[in-house]
Amino acid sequence: MKKKILVIDDELSIRVLLENFLSKTFEVTTRNDGMEGMKYLEDGNIPDLVVADIQMPNMDGYDFIQNIRSSGYFKNIPLIMLSGIESSQEKVKCLKLGANDYMVKPFNPEELLIRIELLINRK
Repeated sequence: MKKKILVIDDELSIRVLLENFLSKTFEVTTRNDGMEGMKYLEDGNIPDLVVADIQMPNMDGYDFIQNIRSSGYFKNIPLIMLSGIESSQEKVKCLKLGANDYMVKPFNPEELLIRIELLINRK
C-alpha cells in the first residue's frame, strides 16, 4: 500500500508539480492553505507526512505547525516546510516550532523525495 502525503501550498504550480512527481511513489492529496490542511486532518485523514508552504492565506505555515504539534492525534506526523525565503532565522523558527525539515523554493523535487523517504522510513 502506498504511503500518504499531504501537500499544502497556495501556489497551484507547486501543488501540480509535487502531485505529478510524488504520485509515482506515494498517494498524494493537495490542499490550498493551512486551514484546509487542518480540516483534512480533522476529517480523520492521517497522512504519513505533510509538505507545507510557509506563506499561505488563512493559516500560514507557522500556525499550521503549531496546530499540528499541539494536537494529540497529529503531533507525530513528519513535517517538511517549503519557503521562498532563504533565511537561517526562518529555518530555525520552523524547526523550533516542530518541523522536521525545511527546504527553500525553488527546490529540486528529487532532493525533496529523498528527504521525504528518509523521514517516513525513520518513523
